[in-house]
Amino acid sequence: MKIAVVGATGLVGTKMLEVLAERNFPVTELIPVASEKSVGKEVEFKGKKYKVHSMSDAIAAKPHIALFSAGGGTSLEWSPKFAEAGITVIDNSSAWRMDTTKKLVVPEINAGVLSANDKIIANPNCSTIQMVVALNDLHKRYKIKRIVVSTYQSVTGTGVKAVNQLMNERNGVGGDMAYKYHIDLNVIPQIDVFTDSGYTKEELKMVNETKKIMGDDTIRVTATAVRIPVVGGHSESVNVEFENEFELKEVFDILKNTKGVVLQDDINNQIYPMPKDAHNKDEVFVGRIRRDETQPNTLNLWIVSDNLRKGAATNAVQIAEYLAEKKLV
Repeated sequence: MKIAVVGATGLVGTKMLEVLAERNFPVTELIPVASEKSVGKEVEFKGKKYKVHSMSDAIAAKPHIALFSAGGGTSLEWSPKFAEAGITVIDNSSAWRMDTTKKLVVPEINAGVLSANDKIIANPNCSTIQMVVALNDLHKRYKIKRIVVSTYQSVTGTGVKAVNQLMNERNGVGGDMAYKYHIDLNVIPQIDVFTDSGYTKEELKMVNETKKIMGDDTIRVTATAVRIPVVGGHSESVNVEFENEFELKEVFDILKNTKGVVLQDDINNQIYPMPKDAHNKDEVFVGRIRRDETQPNTLNLWIVSDNLRKGAATNAVQIAEYLAEKKLV
């Protein structure tokens, strides 16, 4: 199977190459793609060097699947051109997520919505993915009414420039600023730009994408997204109100058996999810599970995942795996 990785030299693109190799995806030909200034450079995949191609050359090579992680503007311009050539695009940007004609997919939850006619498939926002993976089976059992989520998001969610800013500040040297403010030893309560409502675009992504992925517009979501001085791994404090009563033992049992979830909840031994333990892993880690004693049918959880893997690259590769398995490409 011929695979193009668009944005192959970026943080997520590099991670996509890693994940394709680790999961032994059946790549018969790899076509790394990046901006014009990167054409001719080399990337490594499974111990071999591959030259970076231009967008036009990649389309001409007719890959079966193109994994896109090159930003919304690039995706809006180029995804339709790949699709017109019969190439299935799995796009990691926000460009297509809320387009009613495009599927927004987390394989553990809704891969079944995909068909051979879907030529542009949207990969959800990193913070949304880990939350819905943890909550979907609970939703099926108890029906979610409302979610209140506060995120603690790492700098890799912004990109290499942000990682460099954090490390420069930590080492006491100057350099380019990805953020308006110092990030080391600080917390910035803004991710993406503010909208007229006072919420950021990142917060609204969580609101809207959750409903679309879980196929339920009645779920109410309110979010506060915060950047913290951690290199990799997003954390979330989630308060979820259900229509129906639950028993904590059953909640634990459901989460133990939820595909893609690892339960880490042993407060007697101070075991709970942390970003450092989620690093380079594909699972979503859940802990600090407890009843909200201020109102009925309400649960608190702490959810952690590697934002470059399950939050981006791995989810996209899992979509590609599903397409290949079901012979939809």
